[in-house]
Amino acid sequence: MCLKGADGGQTAEEAEAVLALPDLTDPMGLRDRAMLEVLYATAIRRTELTRLMLHDIDHGRALVAVRQGKGRKDRIVPLGARARAWVEVYLEKARPHLVVGRDPDILFLTGSGKAIAPKKLSDRISGYVAGANLGKAGSCHLFRHTAATLMLEGGADIRFIQELLGHESLTTTQIYTRVAIGKLSDVHAATHPAARLQTDQLAGIRAALAGEPDKA
Repeated sequence: MCLKGADGGQTAEEAEAVLALPDLTDPMGLRDRAMLEVLYATAIRRTELTRLMLHDIDHGRALVAVRQGKGRKDRIVPLGARARAWVEVYLEKARPHLVVGRDPDILFLTGSGKAIAPKKLSDRISGYVAGANLGKAGSCHLFRHTAATLMLEGGADIRFIQELLGHESLTTTQIYTRVAIGKLSDVHAATHPAARLQTDQLAGIRAALAGEPDKA
């Protein structure tokens, strides 16, 4: 696991620099900000993000249901207050502009109203990483790596990180280390730098999104 941005990871400051790049006046940019926030907050894989459905988000408890992840395993992970706020703004301000014809119920849509392909997602995210001029390359996995590292640095137990990432146990029987989702949410809120939504941050989100974005 990388530390302080080594071996392909990012510091919290570098992650925030990437997150700040999407154009919030454009539906696609607002979608991208929401996707970046979800990747950073949940540490889910790129394919897992592209498969998210509208009903996979539990807005009340700020949770995400990851269905048929790697190894065809389901899991529930914390979304955190900040990523939830961005997803809700995306759903209100941008997603309606991206629906074409019958709504497929996919959470993150392309300009043609379809699910974004994993390769296209990687290209989009790597473009933002490059645009932040961090002196390093990366895409979706960079945020997965960074989230786990920063939570470990913040004091999270490795068992909770293992559950968040959906990793199999290192034992020969490959049994998952199970933890209660309530405890995992508590640890996530206490250790992930983007899990909490400050009053000034909420005001900034609302101010940035005061106007309706134009349709892409």
